[in-house]
Amino acid sequence: MAFRRLGIKEEVIKVIEEENFEKPSEIQEKAIPFVLQGKDVIAQAATGSGKTLAFGAGIMHTCKNEERIQALVLVPTRELAEQVAGSMKKFSKYHFLRTNVVYGGVGMGMQVKGLRYSDVVVATPGRLLDHIGRGTIDLRFLKILVLDEADRMFDMGFIRDVEKIIRACPEKRQTLMFSATISPEIAHLAKKYMNNPIEVEVESYVDPSKLKQFVYSLDESNKLSLLTHLLKNEDSELIMVFCATRHRVDIVARKLESQGIYTLAIHGGVAQNKRMRVMEEFQRQKTSVLVCTDVAARGLDIKGVSHVYNYDIPNDSKEYVHRIGRTARAGEKGKAISLVSNMDRENFENILKNPELTIKEEVLPKFEKLSIETKEHDSHRRSGRGGGHGGGSHGRSSGGWGRSRNNFRDNRSNSGGREERRESRGWGRRDESHGRNNNQDRGRRYHSRNSGRSERSERSRRWR
Repeated sequence: MAFRRLGIKEEVIKVIEEENFEKPSEIQEKAIPFVLQGKDVIAQAATGSGKTLAFGAGIMHTCKNEERIQALVLVPTRELAEQVAGSMKKFSKYHFLRTNVVYGGVGMGMQVKGLRYSDVVVATPGRLLDHIGRGTIDLRFLKILVLDEADRMFDMGFIRDVEKIIRACPEKRQTLMFSATISPEIAHLAKKYMNNPIEVEVESYVDPSKLKQFVYSLDESNKLSLLTHLLKNEDSELIMVFCATRHRVDIVARKLESQGIYTLAIHGGVAQNKRMRVMEEFQRQKTSVLVCTDVAARGLDIKGVSHVYNYDIPNDSKEYVHRIGRTARAGEKGKAISLVSNMDRENFENILKNPELTIKEEVLPKFEKLSIETKEHDSHRRSGRGGGHGGGSHGRSSGGWGRSRNNFRDNRSNSGGREERRESRGWGRRDESHGRNNNQDRGRRYHSRNSGRSERSERSRRWR
């Protein structure tokens, strides 16, 4: 078996055979030999490339069933923590390591009990710092530290938390860092805390030849109607629809439901137990449409996604690439479709500056103008004039890329910017993983001090 040549333990090989893995991925082929040698490794690899087995094989190789923490995996979000912990438990099926997961939004009591007997811990930075501060976690015997999705942790504002955690770990350890991009911050962290790390880089897991990228230019008020038309008429499997804010996610999901499209919604404001149920249902393909924010969906390896819709356009090409990288994986075909109004134009022009992206502007199809665009939706992102067609019309939008950008900058300031920035830049990171709030410890959802009236109104309209 190809995996045996990498030096992986037989106990893990047995699991690999049961999972019907045919051959190692590129990141596994390149990283595992160095990981098993005990080297520090910086690996540039995207979600879904097989990196969990790359560091999981090292953990299984080094750690024993001693009921004391020997491996720590840091991840940016709760969902990714659950996913990685699930993989660790699977890999240790015949190796008998105890794995526990630690994140905010739930009580600490059960976590404290589990940490007393853990061999492997998967955690988000905020809640882990809570345990370190309270003395409820013992890292004295740590052998391996893994930073998974390192770039996203830093994007979310966790860099100082991560450094505090690293300083709480023994100096004599193996450090593994996996990231989709190697930013200056990551390079600085590696230089400061890693020991002569081996750099491993792999080609994109997404096949550009099988990923088709399209953009429709239209009025903001027509987005929901066009999205509904495309969802009903495109031949698709699993679908992810990305929105800029929690509020937008709830509105879009609710309006799609009203048109008979069974839809799931996920964002940082959804209670943790519900988020887990949503992801489980989506991954089992019981529901084909998931509306989400970048923060909630980042890092999750979801197989079978055929379409990614950018209902709102991200700020830069880096986030755009992360989004569209969820389709056209492992040799499968995929589509990335962006809906661009005047309000999105500046962001989209920033994305177009990336020379590696090829995005084709499509002529608007004939679609029915539905009565689902409401003041509730439009007031959240006030549309500028020009561009787009009404229902039943077709042809190129009057807001083509060479046209005037009048009023765009002014309109953009009314687009819920504060909430968008908080979701995309990690202002709400306590909601993802911090648990220092007493209400949160009792299982209540944490609400940012900045949310105020908008959060209360959101709760009153929350999609069910």
